[in-house]
Amino acid sequence: MTESKTVKEDLNPIGRYEPGMNWNPVEKVILRRRSIRFYKKEPLPEGMIKRILEAGRFAPSAGNAQPWKFAVINSKAIIEEMEQDAVAMTQKLMRYLDYSKNKFKIPLIKLIIRMKKNDLHPVPYGVLKQIADGYVRVFHGIPTLILLFADTRGVGTPEIDIGIAGQNMVLAAHSLGAGSCWIGLFNVLMYIKKWRKFFGIKKPFKLMSTLALGYPKGDYDGIIEREVQLVEWITGTVENPIRKIEEQGK
Repeated sequence: MTESKTVKEDLNPIGRYEPGMNWNPVEKVILRRRSIRFYKKEPLPEGMIKRILEAGRFAPSAGNAQPWKFAVINSKAIIEEMEQDAVAMTQKLMRYLDYSKNKFKIPLIKLIIRMKKNDLHPVPYGVLKQIADGYVRVFHGIPTLILLFADTRGVGTPEIDIGIAGQNMVLAAHSLGAGSCWIGLFNVLMYIKKWRKFFGIKKPFKLMSTLALGYPKGDYDGIIEREVQLVEWITGTVENPIRKIEEQGK
């Protein structure tokens, strides 16, 4: 097996590199962390949640503008009501978007999908259909949800900064024994005025994504296969560059 497919338990110290050395603890967390969709009912300690938030607060950002705001939902009752409303809204949407139920509206559906090509990519589209049909839950029965808001006045691209802050949080969560999952389909709730008002989403802030947090129901740690990436290495000079393509992860 190559290094990208296994993590040895005799970890290398942080801050040192030697050819052929074992992974260090940071690399292990990055490589073994997986998205969790099955959670125990047991809530996370408030102190752990604050440690996870602190990892997000210390994320780098363009110009150190820190264009984010976080909110924590730690209520089973609120999350369950969000789940019910998200499912109801998904069912309404799929009444218009489901090919199998609207065969005579296929041209219109294709137009809508082209206009919302990211939100209605085949992957989220398939999940929306599963939610509408009752096969998948939106929030996976989580005990805790973190909302990530971007300040649209931020320097550069605030959306990227939010992604960095969120990645800090999911890695910190994994390192502390908690599971996490990005939930982009939270956005279906933003079609409902009740929830926009409840979360107080006002300019200049925009809800970018949400993170599910909780104790995993089962052990899902482990490296899974990833696509081999073709990476171009460029050396030499501008006038006479030397280029080569290498397969990363093979």
